[in-house]
Amino acid sequence: MCVNIFQRFNTASTLLIIKPRAIGDVLLSTPVIENLKLLFPLMKIDFLCENFAADVVRGNPFLRNVLTFNKKQDATLSIISRIRKNKYDIVIDLFGNPRTAIITRWSGANIRIGFPFRGRAYAYTDLVPPRGGEVHNVEFNLDVLKHFNFQINSTSPLFPLSDAEKIFADNFFIKNKLSGKTVIGINASGGWYTKKWNVNSFANLINRIYAGGNFEFVLFWGPGEYDDAVTIQKNVKVTTYLIPKTTLKEMGALLERCSYLISNDSGPMHIAASLKVPTLGIFGPTNPHLQGPYGEHHVWVRNEQLDCLECNLTKCPIGNVCMTELSVGVVYSAFQHLIKKNKK
Repeated sequence: MCVNIFQRFNTASTLLIIKPRAIGDVLLSTPVIENLKLLFPLMKIDFLCENFAADVVRGNPFLRNVLTFNKKQDATLSIISRIRKNKYDIVIDLFGNPRTAIITRWSGANIRIGFPFRGRAYAYTDLVPPRGGEVHNVEFNLDVLKHFNFQINSTSPLFPLSDAEKIFADNFFIKNKLSGKTVIGINASGGWYTKKWNVNSFANLINRIYAGGNFEFVLFWGPGEYDDAVTIQKNVKVTTYLIPKTTLKEMGALLERCSYLISNDSGPMHIAASLKVPTLGIFGPTNPHLQGPYGEHHVWVRNEQLDCLECNLTKCPIGNVCMTELSVGVVYSAFQHLIKKNKK
Protein backbone atom coordinates (compact mmCIF):
# COMPACT_ATOMS: atom_id res chain seq x y z
CA MET A 1 0.00 0.00 0.00
CA CYS A 2 3.00 2.29 0.51
CA VAL A 3 4.40 2.17 -3.04
CA ASN A 4 2.43 5.06 -4.54
CA ILE A 5 1.32 6.69 -1.32
CA PHE A 6 3.01 10.04 -2.01
CA GLN A 7 1.29 10.27 -5.36
CA ARG A 8 -2.02 9.27 -3.77
CA PHE A 9 -1.65 12.01 -1.19
CA ASN A 10 -0.46 14.55 -3.73
CA THR A 11 -3.51 14.07 -5.93
CA ALA A 12 -5.93 14.17 -2.97
CA SER A 13 -7.74 17.44 -2.34
CA THR A 14 -9.34 16.89 1.08
CA LEU A 15 -8.23 15.14 4.26
CA LEU A 16 -9.82 14.66 7.68
CA ILE A 17 -7.89 13.98 10.90
CA ILE A 18 -9.83 12.40 13.77
CA LYS A 19 -8.70 12.94 17.37
CA PRO A 20 -11.73 13.42 19.65
CA ARG A 21 -10.08 14.13 23.00
CA ALA A 22 -8.55 15.07 25.45
CA ILE A 23 -7.17 18.60 25.44
CA GLY A 24 -3.58 17.49 25.81
CA ASP A 25 -3.96 14.59 23.37
CA VAL A 26 -5.50 16.82 20.71
CA LEU A 27 -2.70 19.35 21.16
CA LEU A 28 -0.01 16.68 20.87
CA SER A 29 -1.50 15.60 17.54
CA THR A 30 -1.09 19.04 15.92
CA PRO A 31 2.39 18.37 14.46
CA VAL A 32 0.66 15.93 12.09
CA ILE A 33 -1.45 18.80 10.74
CA GLU A 34 1.52 21.09 10.14
CA ASN A 35 3.67 18.45 8.49
CA LEU A 36 0.88 17.37 6.16
CA LYS A 37 0.27 20.97 5.06
CA LEU A 38 3.98 21.54 4.48
CA LEU A 39 4.20 18.36 2.40
CA PHE A 40 0.96 18.95 0.49
CA PRO A 41 0.28 22.71 0.51
CA LEU A 42 -2.77 22.50 -1.77
CA MET A 43 -4.54 19.95 0.40
CA LYS A 44 -7.55 21.08 2.42
CA ILE A 45 -7.26 19.62 5.92
CA ASP A 46 -10.12 19.38 8.44
CA PHE A 47 -10.07 18.14 12.03
CA LEU A 48 -12.77 16.27 13.98
CA CYS A 49 -12.87 16.43 17.78
CA GLU A 50 -15.31 16.75 20.65
CA ASN A 51 -16.77 20.17 21.42
CA PHE A 52 -14.78 20.79 24.59
CA ALA A 53 -11.43 20.26 22.82
CA ALA A 54 -12.17 22.35 19.73
CA ASP A 55 -10.41 25.49 20.99
CA VAL A 56 -7.13 23.59 20.86
CA VAL A 57 -7.21 23.56 17.05
CA ARG A 58 -9.42 26.55 16.26
CA GLY A 59 -7.29 29.17 14.56
CA ASN A 60 -4.70 26.65 13.45
CA PRO A 61 -3.32 28.17 10.22
CA PHE A 62 -2.87 24.75 8.61
CA LEU A 63 -6.53 23.75 8.95
CA ARG A 64 -9.52 24.60 6.79
CA ASN A 65 -12.27 23.59 9.22
CA VAL A 66 -12.76 22.18 12.70
CA LEU A 67 -15.68 19.75 12.96
CA THR A 68 -17.07 19.01 16.41
CA PHE A 69 -19.48 16.64 18.07
CA ASN A 70 -20.94 15.91 21.48
CA LYS A 71 -19.88 12.47 22.69
CA LYS A 72 -23.17 11.75 24.47
CA GLN A 73 -25.68 13.58 22.29
CA ASP A 74 -24.53 13.00 18.70
CA ALA A 75 -25.25 9.59 17.21
CA THR A 76 -22.45 7.89 15.31
CA LEU A 77 -24.60 7.71 12.16
CA SER A 78 -25.20 11.46 12.24
CA ILE A 79 -21.44 12.10 12.49
CA ILE A 80 -20.81 9.74 9.57
CA SER A 81 -23.49 11.51 7.53
CA ARG A 82 -21.84 14.89 8.08
CA ILE A 83 -18.44 13.53 7.14
CA ARG A 84 -19.65 11.80 3.99
CA LYS A 85 -21.13 15.07 2.73
CA ASN A 86 -17.62 16.55 2.72
CA LYS A 87 -16.36 13.78 0.40
CA TYR A 88 -12.92 13.39 1.94
CA ASP A 89 -10.24 11.66 -0.11
CA ILE A 90 -8.27 10.67 3.01
CA VAL A 91 -9.20 10.09 6.65
CA ILE A 92 -6.55 9.61 9.35
CA ASP A 93 -7.81 8.17 12.64
CA LEU A 94 -5.33 9.08 15.39
CA PHE A 95 -7.57 7.75 18.16
CA GLY A 96 -8.51 4.23 17.15
CA ASN A 97 -11.36 3.45 19.51
CA PRO A 98 -14.39 1.45 18.29
CA ARG A 99 -16.41 4.58 17.46
CA THR A 100 -13.70 6.40 15.50
CA ALA A 101 -12.91 3.18 13.62
CA ILE A 102 -16.56 2.91 12.53
CA ILE A 103 -16.63 6.59 11.54
CA THR A 104 -13.47 6.13 9.49
CA ARG A 105 -14.68 2.93 7.83
CA TRP A 106 -17.90 4.52 6.60
CA SER A 107 -16.48 8.00 5.93
CA GLY A 108 -16.49 7.41 2.18
CA ALA A 109 -12.76 8.11 1.90
CA ASN A 110 -10.72 5.91 -0.43
CA ILE A 111 -7.65 6.18 1.80
CA ARG A 112 -8.27 5.39 5.47
CA ILE A 113 -5.25 5.34 7.79
CA GLY A 114 -5.22 4.08 11.36
CA PHE A 115 -3.79 1.80 14.03
CA PRO A 116 -5.03 -1.82 14.07
CA PHE A 117 -6.04 -1.87 17.74
CA ARG A 118 -8.05 -4.87 18.94
CA GLY A 119 -9.52 -6.04 15.68
CA ARG A 120 -10.12 -2.60 14.17
CA ALA A 121 -7.98 -3.22 11.11
CA TYR A 122 -11.18 -3.68 9.08
CA ALA A 123 -11.73 0.10 9.17
CA TYR A 124 -8.52 1.10 7.43
CA THR A 125 -6.93 0.69 4.01
CA ASP A 126 -3.46 1.50 5.42
CA LEU A 127 -2.36 0.13 8.79
CA VAL A 128 0.25 1.88 10.96
CA PRO A 129 1.98 -0.33 13.57
CA PRO A 130 1.20 1.31 16.94
CA ARG A 131 4.02 2.22 19.31
CA GLY A 132 1.88 3.19 22.27
CA GLY A 133 3.87 2.59 25.44
CA GLU A 134 7.15 3.02 23.57
CA VAL A 135 7.39 6.65 22.44
CA HIS A 136 6.05 10.05 23.43
CA ASN A 137 2.52 10.83 22.28
CA VAL A 138 3.86 13.35 19.73
CA GLU A 139 6.02 10.68 18.11
CA PHE A 140 3.15 8.17 18.28
CA ASN A 141 0.97 10.54 16.23
CA LEU A 142 3.75 11.33 13.76
CA ASP A 143 4.12 7.62 13.05
CA VAL A 144 1.20 7.93 10.62
CA LEU A 145 3.54 9.99 8.44
CA LYS A 146 6.82 8.21 9.20
CA HIS A 147 5.17 4.93 8.22
CA PHE A 148 5.05 6.24 4.64
CA ASN A 149 8.56 7.74 4.82
CA PHE A 150 7.16 11.25 4.70
CA GLN A 151 9.60 13.94 5.78
CA ILE A 152 8.99 15.37 9.27
CA ASN A 153 9.66 19.10 9.24
CA SER A 154 8.28 19.99 12.67
CA THR A 155 7.62 18.17 15.93
CA SER A 156 6.33 21.18 17.88
CA PRO A 157 2.69 21.15 19.06
CA LEU A 158 0.84 24.33 18.09
CA PHE A 159 -1.65 26.22 20.26
CA PRO A 160 -2.66 29.31 18.25
CA LEU A 161 -3.60 32.53 20.05
CA SER A 162 -5.38 35.57 18.62
CA ASP A 163 -4.45 39.19 19.25
CA ALA A 164 -7.60 39.57 21.37
CA GLU A 165 -6.56 36.71 23.62
CA LYS A 166 -3.07 38.12 24.01
CA ILE A 167 -4.52 41.54 24.88
CA PHE A 168 -6.71 39.84 27.51
CA ALA A 169 -3.58 38.38 29.13
CA ASP A 170 -1.69 41.66 28.85
CA ASN A 171 -4.51 43.48 30.64
CA PHE A 172 -4.50 40.94 33.48
CA PHE A 173 -0.74 41.34 33.94
CA ILE A 174 -0.95 45.14 33.76
CA LYS A 175 -3.87 45.30 36.20
CA ASN A 176 -1.98 43.19 38.75
CA LYS A 177 1.38 44.91 38.12
CA LEU A 178 3.00 41.68 37.01
CA SER A 179 4.54 42.92 33.75
CA GLY A 180 8.31 42.54 33.71
CA LYS A 181 8.35 40.29 36.78
CA THR A 182 9.28 36.64 37.15
CA VAL A 183 5.89 34.98 37.32
CA ILE A 184 5.35 31.35 38.24
CA GLY A 185 2.08 29.82 37.13
CA ILE A 186 0.61 27.20 39.47
CA ASN A 187 -1.86 24.71 38.04
CA ALA A 188 -3.34 22.25 40.56
CA SER A 189 -5.90 20.86 38.11
CA GLY A 190 -6.03 17.40 36.59
CA GLY A 191 -8.57 15.35 34.71
CA TRP A 192 -8.36 12.51 37.24
CA TYR A 193 -8.11 12.95 40.99
CA THR A 194 -5.27 10.42 40.95
CA LYS A 195 -3.16 12.88 38.91
CA LYS A 196 -3.61 15.75 41.37
CA TRP A 197 -0.94 16.69 43.89
CA ASN A 198 -2.39 17.85 47.21
CA VAL A 199 -3.43 21.53 47.28
CA ASN A 200 -1.73 22.00 50.67
CA SER A 201 1.49 20.69 49.12
CA PHE A 202 1.14 23.30 46.37
CA ALA A 203 0.69 25.98 49.03
CA ASN A 204 3.79 24.80 50.93
CA LEU A 205 5.75 24.73 47.68
CA ILE A 206 4.80 28.35 46.93
CA ASN A 207 5.94 29.39 50.41
CA ARG A 208 9.26 27.64 49.95
CA ILE A 209 9.90 29.08 46.48
CA TYR A 210 8.99 32.58 47.66
CA ALA A 211 11.40 32.33 50.58
CA GLY A 212 14.25 31.57 48.19
CA GLY A 213 13.72 34.12 45.44
CA ASN A 214 11.91 37.12 44.00
CA PHE A 215 8.86 35.56 42.34
CA GLU A 216 5.19 36.29 41.75
CA PHE A 217 2.55 33.56 41.59
CA VAL A 218 -0.52 33.20 39.38
CA LEU A 219 -3.04 30.47 40.23
CA PHE A 220 -4.78 28.71 37.35
CA TRP A 221 -8.07 26.86 37.48
CA GLY A 222 -10.69 25.45 35.14
CA PRO A 223 -14.23 24.08 35.43
CA GLY A 224 -14.81 22.62 38.90
CA GLU A 225 -11.38 23.67 40.17
CA TYR A 226 -11.99 27.14 41.56
CA ASP A 227 -12.23 25.97 45.18
CA ASP A 228 -8.85 24.25 44.96
CA ALA A 229 -7.22 27.44 43.72
CA VAL A 230 -8.85 29.46 46.51
CA THR A 231 -7.65 26.93 49.10
CA ILE A 232 -4.09 27.36 47.88
CA GLN A 233 -4.44 31.13 47.98
CA LYS A 234 -5.68 31.04 51.58
CA ASN A 235 -2.79 28.88 52.74
CA VAL A 236 0.19 30.81 51.44
CA LYS A 237 2.19 33.56 53.09
CA VAL A 238 2.56 35.61 49.93
CA THR A 239 0.18 37.48 47.67
CA THR A 240 -1.00 35.30 44.79
CA TYR A 241 -3.13 36.21 41.81
CA LEU A 242 -6.14 34.10 40.86
CA ILE A 243 -7.01 34.12 37.18
CA PRO A 244 -10.62 34.99 36.31
CA LYS A 245 -12.96 32.59 34.56
CA THR A 246 -11.53 32.17 31.07
CA THR A 247 -11.92 30.38 27.80
CA LEU A 248 -9.27 27.79 27.01
CA LYS A 249 -7.63 30.25 24.62
CA GLU A 250 -7.57 33.02 27.22
CA MET A 251 -6.02 30.62 29.71
CA GLY A 252 -3.39 29.80 27.11
CA ALA A 253 -2.59 33.48 26.66
CA LEU A 254 -2.16 33.86 30.44
CA LEU A 255 0.08 30.80 30.53
CA GLU A 256 2.19 32.27 27.74
CA ARG A 257 2.89 35.35 29.87
CA CYS A 258 4.30 33.25 32.74
CA SER A 259 8.02 32.75 33.24
CA TYR A 260 7.48 29.19 34.48
CA LEU A 261 4.62 26.77 35.11
CA ILE A 262 4.35 24.11 37.81
CA SER A 263 1.50 21.77 36.99
CA ASN A 264 -0.08 18.39 37.40
CA ASP A 265 -0.33 16.27 34.25
CA SER A 266 -3.15 18.12 32.48
CA GLY A 267 -4.19 20.11 29.44
CA PRO A 268 -2.75 23.41 30.76
CA MET A 269 0.61 21.69 31.27
CA HIS A 270 0.72 20.70 27.59
CA ILE A 271 -0.52 24.12 26.47
CA ALA A 272 2.22 25.91 28.42
CA ALA A 273 4.88 23.54 27.07
CA SER A 274 3.68 24.12 23.50
CA LEU A 275 3.97 27.88 24.10
CA LYS A 276 7.61 27.37 25.15
CA VAL A 277 6.94 28.27 28.80
CA PRO A 278 9.45 26.26 30.90
CA THR A 279 7.22 23.72 32.59
CA LEU A 280 7.57 21.37 35.54
CA GLY A 281 5.11 18.47 35.27
CA ILE A 282 4.11 16.53 38.39
CA PHE A 283 3.44 12.86 37.63
CA GLY A 284 2.22 9.69 39.29
CA PRO A 285 -0.25 7.34 37.59
CA THR A 286 0.70 8.43 34.06
CA ASN A 287 3.99 7.96 32.24
CA PRO A 288 5.99 11.19 31.76
CA HIS A 289 8.17 9.54 29.11
CA LEU A 290 5.03 9.17 26.97
CA GLN A 291 2.88 12.07 28.17
CA GLY A 292 5.24 14.57 29.78
CA PRO A 293 5.65 18.21 28.72
CA TYR A 294 7.17 17.95 25.26
CA GLY A 295 10.35 19.81 24.42
CA GLU A 296 13.80 20.57 25.71
CA HIS A 297 12.78 23.43 28.03
CA HIS A 298 10.79 21.25 30.42
CA VAL A 299 11.25 18.74 33.23
CA TRP A 300 9.03 16.41 35.22
CA VAL A 301 9.04 14.94 38.70
CA ARG A 302 7.48 11.98 40.48
CA ASN A 303 7.92 9.84 43.59
CA GLU A 304 10.59 7.43 42.38
CA GLN A 305 10.41 5.45 45.64
CA LEU A 306 7.21 3.68 44.52
CA ASP A 307 6.84 0.63 42.31
CA CYS A 308 3.21 1.31 41.35
CA LEU A 309 3.91 4.33 39.13
CA GLU A 310 2.36 4.51 35.65
CA CYS A 311 -0.65 2.43 36.72
CA ASN A 312 -3.02 4.62 34.66
CA LEU A 313 -5.73 4.12 37.28
CA THR A 314 -8.41 6.78 37.69
CA LYS A 315 -9.24 5.33 41.10
CA CYS A 316 -6.48 4.27 43.48
CA PRO A 317 -7.01 1.31 45.85
CA ILE A 318 -4.07 2.27 48.11
CA GLY A 319 -4.70 5.94 48.85
CA ASN A 320 -3.12 7.66 45.85
CA VAL A 321 0.30 7.43 47.49
CA CYS A 322 2.14 8.55 44.34
CA MET A 323 0.72 12.00 45.04
CA THR A 324 0.17 12.05 48.81
CA GLU A 325 3.72 10.86 49.50
CA LEU A 326 5.44 13.09 46.93
CA SER A 327 7.29 15.58 49.12
CA VAL A 328 7.48 19.32 48.69
CA GLY A 329 11.26 19.04 48.90
CA VAL A 330 11.44 16.73 45.89
CA VAL A 331 9.23 19.01 43.79
CA TYR A 332 11.17 22.09 44.95
CA SER A 333 14.45 20.46 43.85
CA ALA A 334 12.91 19.70 40.45
CA PHE A 335 11.87 23.35 40.11
CA GLN A 336 15.43 24.47 40.85
CA HIS A 337 16.57 22.13 38.08
CA LEU A 338 14.02 23.73 35.74
CA ILE A 339 15.43 27.18 36.50
CA LYS A 340 19.01 26.06 35.87
CA LYS A 341 18.00 24.32 32.65
CA ASN A 342 16.52 27.54 31.30
CA LYS A 343 19.15 30.03 32.39
CA LYS A 344 20.40 32.04 29.44
